[in-house]
Amino acid sequence: MKTLMMALALTVPFSISVAATDVGTIEFPTSTQSKEAQTHFLRGATILHSFGWKQAIESFQAAQAADPDLALAYWGESLCYNHPLLPEMDRETPQNVLNKLGPTLEARLAKAPTAREKGFLRAVDALFFGEGDIKARRVAYMHIMRDLHEAFPDDDEVAAFYALSLISAGGAAGKEGERERILAGSIGLQLFERNREHPGAAHYTIHAFDDPVHAILALPAAEKFASIAPAVSHARHMPSHIFIQLGMWQQVADSNQSAYDAAVDLYEPGDNAGDMVHALDWGQYGDLQLGDYERALVWIERMEKIAAEIKGQARVTAALPRVKARYVLETQNWRTTPVSDTSAPTELYATGISAIELGDMEMAKKASTAIAAKAQAAAGKDSFYNRQALPLAIMDKQLKGAIALSQGQTESGLALLKAAVEIAEQMPLPRGAPNPLKPAHELLGEALLEAGHPTDAIAAFDESLLRMPNRPRSLLGLARAHAALGNRQAARESYERLANVWKNRDFAELKEADDFLAAR
Repeated sequence: MKTLMMALALTVPFSISVAATDVGTIEFPTSTQSKEAQTHFLRGATILHSFGWKQAIESFQAAQAADPDLALAYWGESLCYNHPLLPEMDRETPQNVLNKLGPTLEARLAKAPTAREKGFLRAVDALFFGEGDIKARRVAYMHIMRDLHEAFPDDDEVAAFYALSLISAGGAAGKEGERERILAGSIGLQLFERNREHPGAAHYTIHAFDDPVHAILALPAAEKFASIAPAVSHARHMPSHIFIQLGMWQQVADSNQSAYDAAVDLYEPGDNAGDMVHALDWGQYGDLQLGDYERALVWIERMEKIAAEIKGQARVTAALPRVKARYVLETQNWRTTPVSDTSAPTELYATGISAIELGDMEMAKKASTAIAAKAQAAAGKDSFYNRQALPLAIMDKQLKGAIALSQGQTESGLALLKAAVEIAEQMPLPRGAPNPLKPAHELLGEALLEAGHPTDAIAAFDESLLRMPNRPRSLLGLARAHAALGNRQAARESYERLANVWKNRDFAELKEADDFLAAR
């Protein structure tokens, strides 16, 4: 009888409820009989929901040290080496982690006493050891997680990781993956209702509804997430995905300042600088929309320091020219940089637009030619692994169109900008700052207004504001277009919205708004 009771004990999940106030609170029972191992595991799993990779790895490895046979500690660590929403995948490191538990799936499953734990292990086996490319393996992983969710419909952790698998597989499918994304959001909302301190509930709801149509559904989760897991930089950043969709610019800036501070505190030499760079990128965009151009320069200075100290990280290399180019375009403080084979597309684009505004058509054409070459090289190659072709094609059309307009070729110039809009509408709805840097509908609206077509310009600006709410440059264009048609009330509403975004700024555009609002 004693032997039988011991055997049964090994199959009973062990759960410790730990109120981890700095990373969130979850219930995640496992088969370990070690309180120490369960405590470390629980913290690791909680942080994993916020994508705090480095912190989660430390906790999972501590759990392994306390109980080398705790299968889910290896499962959890294996998920820490890849971002589930990005196309890159390191298969070798997760494979090595899982092989520490057992050299084969069968050996690993033998260490998992419960059907639930076996399901989690089968899922990561398909993800990291399975056949096919990354998309196929993510779909296979999703299917196993779906089966696990159907088998354990009341298990919040199974539900949370199933929701994430839907977002991951749906992201690999592009626009066609929206069904999976919305299903994930519905699961996340239900989980959030049950446990307002669950980091995965808030996090995955935000990712699922990260578009201008559905973002309002995730606003309560966005407002809560940073306080759920303040110890994790990504948790402080994620609310800005929803704030940016709703044009809440101060919240965008504040969220990313907080995320940057946390990332700096956690950073050690040799770490990936992704969290710092991502926060800098998004924070700068928020401050630019607020019209705080001085602070927008601070973000650039921080990025320059990181780029000087941290070499060889692609995310840093790509982000620095982007934030510099964005500053030029949003402030309209026009400046050009030399065109070379190593010039980043964002740098070329800002130089081309600046050169047109400065009347340097030779430089504008050089930048346009360089962008066209990059666009041609990338044409037709957009995929889950490379989504640069369409933004490059848009920039190519925009620069050519702007050059044509500056040379008095109104019809052909507008046709090129309309072609850029058509390409933009093939892409998923915007998530984050505009890509390319100047929204296609906004630039078309400005050109239509300049060409004396205010009615068409209103349609372009309205669409721009549907895709990127509360953008001040689109609000300004919309106000001017309505004013040109004598639509005083509509113009007044847009000027008032602009004045609210740019309050306390000393901009010529605000003097224009004030004069209009003061007129009877």
